[in-house]
Amino acid sequence: MAETIVEGLGWLGAIAGLGTLVFAITNLLLAQKRPTGQETGAARKVLRTPYLVIATVLFLWLAYILWIPLPLHPAHPWPLILSVSGTIILLPSLALYVWGLRSLGMSFNASSGFGVRLNLAHQLVTNGPFAYIRHPMYLAVILSCWGGLLLYRSWTMLVFAVMMFGLVYRGRKEEEALAQAFGAAWQAYQRSVPGWLPHIFNSVRNHKG
Repeated sequence: MAETIVEGLGWLGAIAGLGTLVFAITNLLLAQKRPTGQETGAARKVLRTPYLVIATVLFLWLAYILWIPLPLHPAHPWPLILSVSGTIILLPSLALYVWGLRSLGMSFNASSGFGVRLNLAHQLVTNGPFAYIRHPMYLAVILSCWGGLLLYRSWTMLVFAVMMFGLVYRGRKEEEALAQAFGAAWQAYQRSVPGWLPHIFNSVRNHKG
């Protein structure tokens, strides 16, 4: 029974994850067709459609070749506990990512640690999950990788879980671009909305301190 549940959760996570990935890639390709506005760093060079396609293919290839179980052999009932815990983290994280992407709408575009691109009609989005934290989609990606690590316990998920902490650096680069583009409006938003943890968690942490 436990093995059946673990297998079912694995399939559920795979379907949800691949669906979210297809949704993200589709929106990324659509964003490439929109008029370009402000660009920082090497965005003009590295955020071209062919490079993004190549990066996506390499990402999927790496995921495929590293899909090897970690040398872990947890005894019963730990496989079930880990799979359930991973699913509880993974599915809400994917939902948060989709919510953030839909909230961005026409303002969604590619970015990297080497450069940031804003659309010509880019708007400062402060609704949806962006009303609670400034980087909901990056947080969602980080959490989904760690949820996937608990669920699948593969080298792929371990490597991605570690790699995705690089999104913290990318988030800083995006904030620099938004500060240049929106000035006082961005500064006001930055003062009122925390970067990674909603105010409820900051309040608890400050209270304990």
